[in-house]
Amino acid sequence: MNRHHAPRTPAAGRRTGRRLRGPAVRSALGALAAVVVVTPFLGAWSYDSARRAVSAQAAAPLVEPEALPGKLVATRASAPIVLAYHDINPEPTNDYTLTPQQLDTQLAKLEAAGYRSLTTKEFTRYLTTGTTPAPHTVYLTFDDGTRGLWTHADQVLAKHKMHAASFLITGAVGTHRPYYLSWDEIGLMKASGRWDFQDHTHLSHERAAIDAAGHQGSVLANRLWLAKEKRLETESEYRTRVRTDLDKSLRAFADHHLPAPQLFAYPFSETAGVTNLAARNTSALEQLLRERFTASLTNVSSRPLPAGPRAAAARQVQRMEVMRKTSTSTFVKQLNEWVSRSPAEIPEPLRNPEQWRFPGSPSGTGLAALTGKGVANGTYVSAVHLPMGTADWSTYRVSTTVAGLSGTKTSASVEVGHGSLVPVTVTFSEAGVRVTERPAGGTERVTTGKLTPAAEHRLNLEVSPGGVRITVDGGHALVARATKEADPARTSGGVSLAVRNETGKAAWPRFTALHITP
Repeated sequence: MNRHHAPRTPAAGRRTGRRLRGPAVRSALGALAAVVVVTPFLGAWSYDSARRAVSAQAAAPLVEPEALPGKLVATRASAPIVLAYHDINPEPTNDYTLTPQQLDTQLAKLEAAGYRSLTTKEFTRYLTTGTTPAPHTVYLTFDDGTRGLWTHADQVLAKHKMHAASFLITGAVGTHRPYYLSWDEIGLMKASGRWDFQDHTHLSHERAAIDAAGHQGSVLANRLWLAKEKRLETESEYRTRVRTDLDKSLRAFADHHLPAPQLFAYPFSETAGVTNLAARNTSALEQLLRERFTASLTNVSSRPLPAGPRAAAARQVQRMEVMRKTSTSTFVKQLNEWVSRSPAEIPEPLRNPEQWRFPGSPSGTGLAALTGKGVANGTYVSAVHLPMGTADWSTYRVSTTVAGLSGTKTSASVEVGHGSLVPVTVTFSEAGVRVTERPAGGTERVTTGKLTPAAEHRLNLEVSPGGVRITVDGGHALVARATKEADPARTSGGVSLAVRNETGKAAWPRFTALHITP
């Protein structure tokens, strides 16, 4: 309405018992005009605000056939692989954001290879029963609850008929728009049947000072430095703060009619980060999480914990994190490392150099370092065979031959139960053998024996949950890790090898054969 034609309101003057004159009339008319002019804009703003609570969705992109390099390993069956994503945006601004094209390409690759995505209910059922609805499955997880899941990822999931779980920072929902999801968008995602929602704290996905020097750490995994009191939180104060945060998050799920979350994703993967809590295995944080959730998820772990019996027993599952820099070929390569294999599927690991990992070794170290080349700088090199794919091996046999042993300054080692809570390492030199048992939280046990001096020795290991039977050169057998309470979840794990050369000479011990059988 044009303010110059605003209607007069003499009744307003009569209600006050005064008559409006001169400046008073002009003031009243000005105020009325302001209301008339602003009202349509207020209405439009209110409508726009409500509209923005649900953002428009983008159509899923097309995937070109040539965008699908690499071939996924074909096994008879595999444990689920848990994939960790963050945001999806056509213009990624950080290393954690993928483009819709990248996500579409990766899901197309999984779909073409026959992978089925799991709901959270199906995944948690797997942790307790070991069964899945298909031989090859993935559990797709997205941390933080960003708006890109609704605007870009949702239609990609629809295209490939897949399901995913969004791990919400519940206190951030609806804030910092357009970065985080709104509750309205979450409601629509839930109604689609393509999404379920799990926990990522209420407002504890941040860092703060954890000591007097101001060093930063996760507020969820650390006692905070109280600057005014000039002290750390007590463990009781820490427990109260974290308990309050987790319970607020659970209440937010209930208040917005979402099923109670069964899984919790650690912010910043605290399981491997800085912490000033008590002993990690019995920390207050783990206790609080176990009281509320079936299991927790992390991207970094102190030992391999892919989905399986070992992870289920630990109530902590490791995820394969997918980053912006993860090319399709890298994605396929990493998936192949995570696919669980049986001992029968890889009988001769030395024939597959791509299956070995060299943690702590110089960049570029390869399998040749174990088969005679050694390393140019250093006296020791070790390698692990498919640590993710073999994490749940519990019953198998290892036969190996090592040559090039000389004196006491060269040796070779074979570890079985790698990453378990009770690994066993057999180390042999030219004239001796040493068996080392390292139970988690227990006392290391070492057994030694003499061998007939020789440059070459043959080792046989029979591994089961109840113990490891060790035979060198077909002689008297030793038994390690003998237990009456056989627990595959405690003892399971694959094989790692190592060679040592302290002679200063180029001749290294070398593994000449390695056979694995069920």
